[in-house]
Amino acid sequence: MDNTRSLPVRSATAIIKILPQNDLLPVAAILAAVFLWGGSFAAMRVAVKALNPWTVMWCRMITALALLLPLTGRLPHRNYQTGDWKLLIPMVLTQPCLYFLLESYALRFTTSSQAGIISASIPLIVAVGAWLAFSEALTGKTIAGLFISIGGVIYLTLAKGQTGIADRPLLGNTLELFAMISAAINMLIIKKLTHRYNPWTLTTLQIVAGAVFFIPGGFFLPSIGSKVWTLELLLSLAFLGAFVTLGAFGLYNWGISRIPAYRASTFINLVPVNAVAIGWLLLGERLSPMQCIAAVAIIGGVWLSQRPRAS
Repeated sequence: MDNTRSLPVRSATAIIKILPQNDLLPVAAILAAVFLWGGSFAAMRVAVKALNPWTVMWCRMITALALLLPLTGRLPHRNYQTGDWKLLIPMVLTQPCLYFLLESYALRFTTSSQAGIISASIPLIVAVGAWLAFSEALTGKTIAGLFISIGGVIYLTLAKGQTGIADRPLLGNTLELFAMISAAINMLIIKKLTHRYNPWTLTTLQIVAGAVFFIPGGFFLPSIGSKVWTLELLLSLAFLGAFVTLGAFGLYNWGISRIPAYRASTFINLVPVNAVAIGWLLLGERLSPMQCIAAVAIIGGVWLSQRPRAS
């Protein structure tokens, strides 16, 4: 078997081996979320070819909500405290609402390569935000790991080449940057709220908000012909709703509640590595030697950022 085909599994194993025992489950949950997010690109490609993006998002949210609602009564609840709405409302607005809205429109004006480069800024934004908001210390290894992984993402994105000419790159890149800021703010808010709220309760609130926000997408359903609803489309929507929207969000929220925010966010840079690997395995996309080197750099940067401090 080609060694590259086992790259995501081997990299995850290498990262897990260096972790303290009490970090294993949270990191495993975050790695699982990253794996699911990486697989969402192929499913989204199938879905948006047949449906309006708003309709795809609404179907994702409704599917996740239908699976989650029967379980909400079993979730442990914490007492709402006065003023919590000041955090809960921005939490659901920043993600999934603003994040998906801003990124969808960003990709109308800029190229996927430029958007991919900007997306690498999330761990750095979260690291600085966690340092300012929670006094999470940043070691030299952490900073070095962040920049190595960000550099790898930038090169991996450039190595894939431009998929088209950007119509309005300044506008598109600005929207993408605001999408990344929204995602980073969301991670920091969730980190703060999980001290008192169950992570799956917060995930439920996100999904409910997303289902309401993307309701306009449901208005397109009556005009969609029956021939559009192929088995491939239905399986893609089921995967996006059940495993990506519900599973990945829930696992990541749970993981970030148990390890520092900057460490959890660093794993986001593994998403493009996983996406490229899955695209190669399932879609037959070619991987150049330089893309493999960039992937190794990303994994190495994440590995370095996760190393425990010397006692």
